Amino acid sequence: MAVVLLDNGGAPCVPIFQRPADMRRHAGQMALPGGRVHEGETVAECAMRELHEEVGLTVQAGDELGRIDDFDTRSGFTITPIVFWSDARAADLSPSPTEVAVMFLPTTSDLLDAAAIAGAGPEFSMRLPGVEVFAPTAAMLYQFAEVALRGREVRVADFYQPPWTHR
Repeated sequence: MAVVLLDNGGAPCVPIFQRPADMRRHAGQMALPGGRVHEGETVAECAMRELHEEVGLTVQAGDELGRIDDFDTRSGFTITPIVFWSDARAADLSPSPTEVAVMFLPTTSDLLDAAAIAGAGPEFSMRLPGVEVFAPTAAMLYQFAEVALRGREVRVADFYQPPWTHR
């Protein structure tokens, strides 16, 4: 899974998207670029490949800023979020229509604002401009906002995942 910072008109943003309704797994859900690790591929290589496949963005290993906590989903996956920096512009993204139904570009300010009012209980979500995001994606965005942007230590492994995210 890739959390990538890039420029959107002078403001750093993190691209997220809604998956198409006809996908086999996680149809219609909000997501960060990511997918299964292929044989012989590292988690970082997978994240870089998925960034390119899903949103048309190329990053290199040297663009990795760090990682946030692995997140075990109730649908049986372990997500390893890797944070990248890119000097690309959001306007240059080329979302794959088979992977991305709707693209959202919340700024780091949007993420901080949403994290400030998000709760960790059974109603946990992050309300970003134009979209409400639930765990696991919201948990990773929340941890990114708190750890990378605010400098706080936060764990999110136990954040509530709505039943519909298990598909």
